[in-house]
Amino acid sequence: MFFEFGIKDIIDIVLVALMLFYVYRLMKESRSLNVFMGILVFIVLWLLVSQVLEMKLLGSIMDKLVSVGVIGLIVLFQEDIRKFLYNLGAHQRVQELRRMFYTDDKALDGEQVKKMVMPIVLSCMSMSKKKVGALIVIQRATPLDDIMATGERIDAAINQRLIENIFFKNSPLHDGAMVIASRRIQAAGCILPVSHDLDIPKELGLRHRAALGITHESDCIAIVVSEETGGISVAIRSQFQLRLSAEKLESILTQEMA
Repeated sequence: MFFEFGIKDIIDIVLVALMLFYVYRLMKESRSLNVFMGILVFIVLWLLVSQVLEMKLLGSIMDKLVSVGVIGLIVLFQEDIRKFLYNLGAHQRVQELRRMFYTDDKALDGEQVKKMVMPIVLSCMSMSKKKVGALIVIQRATPLDDIMATGERIDAAINQRLIENIFFKNSPLHDGAMVIASRRIQAAGCILPVSHDLDIPKELGLRHRAALGITHESDCIAIVVSEETGGISVAIRSQFQLRLSAEKLESILTQEMA
């Protein structure tokens, strides 16, 4: 038996160990660690009953539970699985591999980035001083057509006054999100998926949860102006950067859009 243990078996064990480690980390981040441990205990009991003790009746019942349980786990953890697969696809090395086979013809040069970023920064600073709440989503590689469909189509040039008018407190579109794509304001009053992450600070409101929620599902940039404090925040890749100055906001947007 010792000589039958080859390099493929070592690779197999290492890959299974890595898979279990990443699943463990995913469950820990989503506060589902007890569920993960329960699943491991059930799998060990299943292997013990069906393979070691060869108890046919109990083993058959547990086989059925395993086959149905896989579907149940997919339904139960669909949001976590989607987040895991998105993070896997958005990994830096995966993106470098994608760029080898795909060239983005819509990439912006420095002048175009500045022309796009400055009205957004100026409008955010103006709304911050007046404590006007705002939520601006900038599309990148992942299309946001389904999000735009939930709001009102605008298709206008990016303009400071237009952004401020849309988020004016008496405007019918001020409660939703504005979506910017292809260097134009495409839609406003859009509905975003809300993040249920328990680690979000209590002082952050629904706009911040919506901003984080859309970055769970796409590679977009979400900018939030708080109505309570006037603070400016940016959500990128499921991470927040809070209390930003005009210079820091401009730097982040320029770097991410270049």
